[in-house]
Amino acid sequence: MKKFLTSILLGLAVLSSTACKHPGKEAETVTAAVPENADDISKNVYVDSYGEKIEVTINNTKNIATVHLNGKTYDLKKSDALPEYTATNEEYQYSEIKGNVTFLKKNVDMVLFHLKQAKKESGPAKMASY
Repeated sequence: MKKFLTSILLGLAVLSSTACKHPGKEAETVTAAVPENADDISKNVYVDSYGEKIEVTINNTKNIATVHLNGKTYDLKKSDALPEYTATNEEYQYSEIKGNVTFLKKNVDMVLFHLKQAKKESGPAKMASY
């Protein structure tokens, strides 16, 4: 009986020692705030009368225009000296003036893309009835 009581006490001591162990300190998870992309970006795709497609991405925050035409990418910087939205680099110029979208090679005055957008017509004018 003495052995039985000793074995029970020893078993309880082992169980209580394993049950009282606290889990190790959990690693702190630090979540860094991801800065939001605060850039004002607009993306337009234009198709001219010949079926050529030009994709223009304008970043108004950084004053950069990226033009994709015929599988090539052109990075241009906005020019404040020229009217409305015009972006240029050493070789190329993109402009969007009064509905005319033009992309040209400057040194040879060659137009690579031109689109004259149709003006949006307003609905029928409402006339007052008397």
